[in-house]
Amino acid sequence: MLVYQVVFILSPVWIIMAQNQPDGPEEKDRTSTALKDLLSRIDLEELMKKDEPPLKFPKTLEEFEYYFNEKGQLRHTKTGEPYVFNYHEDMQRWNQKRYEALGEEGYGVIVLNTNENYIEVEEPQKPEQSSANDTDEPVEKKEKKDDSQKETKKQRNIYEKYRNPQKEKETKHIPIRDNSTPEEHAFYVWDHFISRSSAKNVVFVAHSYGGLVFLELMIQREAEVKSKVISVALTDSVHNVWHQEAGKSVLDWMQEHCRNWVSSSEPLDTPVEFMLPDCPRVSAGTERHELTSWKSFNSIFKYFSQALEAQNTETKPKSTVITRSYNRKKSEEL
Repeated sequence: MLVYQVVFILSPVWIIMAQNQPDGPEEKDRTSTALKDLLSRIDLEELMKKDEPPLKFPKTLEEFEYYFNEKGQLRHTKTGEPYVFNYHEDMQRWNQKRYEALGEEGYGVIVLNTNENYIEVEEPQKPEQSSANDTDEPVEKKEKKDDSQKETKKQRNIYEKYRNPQKEKETKHIPIRDNSTPEEHAFYVWDHFISRSSAKNVVFVAHSYGGLVFLELMIQREAEVKSKVISVALTDSVHNVWHQEAGKSVLDWMQEHCRNWVSSSEPLDTPVEFMLPDCPRVSAGTERHELTSWKSFNSIFKYFSQALEAQNTETKPKSTVITRSYNRKKSEEL
């Protein structure tokens, strides 16, 4: 429709100019220049704004009346239908702005790579030093000795390559500043990014040694973590609350806000007994350690959704219910 409006506006002008156009080349050039000038004055952006609703959109996914189902698909809360881009026909600009607003769901993701704590660089080869008596040896004997040394070195390199195929060259490890251990890396990311973010509700997913790293972060930054983190999902975590000396306040918080999906032959989400007084443990639905995160993915996000709903319920202001006894009491006080 917008395209037809533009054509409709230009057509009468083009007809009039064509009727009055002389045959001379100079006049044709002037006419062409005038037409280009006319086109340059037309603000297509303003034309697209005509009759479109205000660019005011909801701030959350719930206000958009959309949610993600168990398969991770975006669906309408009332109709169950997928997202409709052309909400208003012939309003491409407005539909695009609405789509962009929906894409801003209030979520951010940070992936911590706690295993990358150093860079590996190749060691420069040291020059071979010849013995002092080499100069006095006959040429033939020296050449034979060099060949023997080269063969010995070759055999040693073959053996080293067979024994350790990953180490074909001599290398050295240079620690990454402030990130030389998994724990240091977690502290650095928390101090420089997560704690400074505007996010109000933070959730963690920590696999294997990542659970130990999170517990250490919890111990060292307890007050800060409690103020921002609302839920933690561990997958086959190897943390140990006794060895890491977690205090009672940390243990109480973990009991309420953490859950550990462990490798087990039991069906997914089946409670698993454990002696230590840390977070509850449930089955990840697999006995393979490396698959625990993937197998428990849907359960983890259900767990997060419940924690977020509980958090929103707690933060809502409580309304005062006015009753007859309340009015009578106020009257007596007066």
